[in-house]
Amino acid sequence: MERESKVRGGRSADRSLDCVASVPLADPGFTRTHTTMQNWIGIGIWIVLGVLISLGMKALIKRPEETEGHTVVLAVLGAFGALIGGMLGVGIGEFFDPRALSLGGTVGAVIFASFMSWLYRWGIRTLI
Repeated sequence: MERESKVRGGRSADRSLDCVASVPLADPGFTRTHTTMQNWIGIGIWIVLGVLISLGMKALIKRPEETEGHTVVLAVLGAFGALIGGMLGVGIGEFFDPRALSLGGTVGAVIFASFMSWLYRWGIRTLI
């Protein structure tokens, strides 16, 4: 008699997660491990894109009354905006095949990083 241990939902507890990682996706050349690595690379690209956009926004919008130390804050806001925008872009534009390294994610990252950088450089700084 085989003894099978069960967990919630009727699934077997003996099932390894390693077998899930090697299941091919729609394209036979890619597996889940490649997709995971592509997602991390895409997120890294979003962060670098956000920092570059924020530094470009700093060069584009000159503030004569600017004090020292705002470059780091602007770079962090740009990276944060790119992460949020990239996630929104993937969620909205790439709903059925969510990959970070996609057109929807990249466009969302660029738009939201630009908005956050512009808001800090021009919008909020004029109110203070």
